[in-house]
Amino acid sequence: MTKKISFLLPTTNTTTTTPTAATDMEEKLHQNPSKSPRIKSHKLALDCDHKATEFRPFTLSSPHMRAFHLAWLSLFACYFSTFSIPPLLPIIREDLNLSPSDIGTAGIAAFIGSILSRLTMGPACDLFGPRLASTILSLLTAPVILSMSLVSTPQGFIVVRFLIGFSLANFVANQFWMSSMFSGCVVGLANGVAAGWANVGAGVTQIVMPMIYSRFLSAGMTSSTAWRMTFVLPAIFQVITAIMVLVFGQDSPDGSFRRRGIANTEKKPDQIGCFSILFNGLRDYRGWMLGMVYGFSFGVELTTDNIVAQYFYDRFHLDVQTAGAIAASFGLANLVSRPAGGVVSDLMGKKFGMRGRLWSLWAAQTVAGILCVVLGLVNSLWASILVMCCFSLFVQASSGLTFGVVPFVSKRYLGVISGLTGSGGTLGAVITQLLLFSGSTELSTQTSISLMGFMMLASTLPITLIYFPRWGGMFCGPSSKLDSEDDDEYHLLQ
Repeated sequence: MTKKISFLLPTTNTTTTTPTAATDMEEKLHQNPSKSPRIKSHKLALDCDHKATEFRPFTLSSPHMRAFHLAWLSLFACYFSTFSIPPLLPIIREDLNLSPSDIGTAGIAAFIGSILSRLTMGPACDLFGPRLASTILSLLTAPVILSMSLVSTPQGFIVVRFLIGFSLANFVANQFWMSSMFSGCVVGLANGVAAGWANVGAGVTQIVMPMIYSRFLSAGMTSSTAWRMTFVLPAIFQVITAIMVLVFGQDSPDGSFRRRGIANTEKKPDQIGCFSILFNGLRDYRGWMLGMVYGFSFGVELTTDNIVAQYFYDRFHLDVQTAGAIAASFGLANLVSRPAGGVVSDLMGKKFGMRGRLWSLWAAQTVAGILCVVLGLVNSLWASILVMCCFSLFVQASSGLTFGVVPFVSKRYLGVISGLTGSGGTLGAVITQLLLFSGSTELSTQTSISLMGFMMLASTLPITLIYFPRWGGMFCGPSSKLDSEDDDEYHLLQ
């Protein structure tokens, strides 16, 4: 039987309750979590904002769990598409005469595209809702994936990878959607599972794309035709999931995003300027700190997804399918590792408050950095596989732990904070790819991997600077004099 979780963090009534009155009501719910109300139209226990206080991933309870399944499946398709190219790179580079510099530039281009799209996806979610924003992005980028079958030059290859990278902005909609549907007591778990299951797409594609390519070869196609035909599958898959989100999804527990009001204000979401939302969200330094941390957890994960198949192929002289299968184990670990990060974040938050969430994030990312350093130092195939698997568990858990903190920064500008943090992830990938794996240096791949680990260790320092007046930080407790502006910043909803 699924365990019910009903521990509540501070929330508010979105219509007439003042922050002070809301806080009093929430304290009572803290003491009696079993009294979380159940509304007849919902099958899950809810808080006063109608967000679910329990998480049941193997049900389709509407609208919360249905949104969860649509969110992770749509993002899964985007990861599958974006990382469908790396496992076939040994074949593509021969056919298109790609140099190491071309391959490195294409990898950087994909991440730059993701940075730009994630920055705009945050305000888009704040204005139009995650459902519509996710659908439009998936439908716009699906033809780009299909166009990979028409590429004939290195320049065209780089352009297509740049445009495909835009689809990764679906991650922002994914996390925004979960934070809109689930209460603080389970939001870390919901965010972790939704992103973790989606990230498995980067591992599945490492297995599936070489298999499809081999089938086409067996059917009598030439190598050049076979790899091009392989890209039809991810394009179709992405269109199908986009349509499912549009038809079956719901923005919030109470319905369409356009029907939601803003507490204590006359304005509607579509009457608030995009630049106003973006500017006010970017003023919160905690979003920048979390973006820096995420840059060397998720950013390192993206870089590893980009290089790991080719690394095992070249260093240990494996065939394409074997190298792809090994690389797939790195991405497939997301099935449990990133959700585990979310679970740990919620458990530590329940026991130690925000201090527990921040310390667990620091610890996981520190261990991941050490394992990354070791991965570049080991010389045998089996030792490399073992260390890589351990590394994947901790680096992906760090990503889940990061987004166990994000929803507490600001409800008012949640989309911007999610987009800023998510963009930090892809910016970190650009930095590591450009400095270490662009093909413009004489460093070996294994040396570059170890240096990437040292960069991860340095990236944990910003965690110590994150402070919440309501909940405290790593070394300080909550403020004894809570400013009304800080209180409003948490309570007021879009």
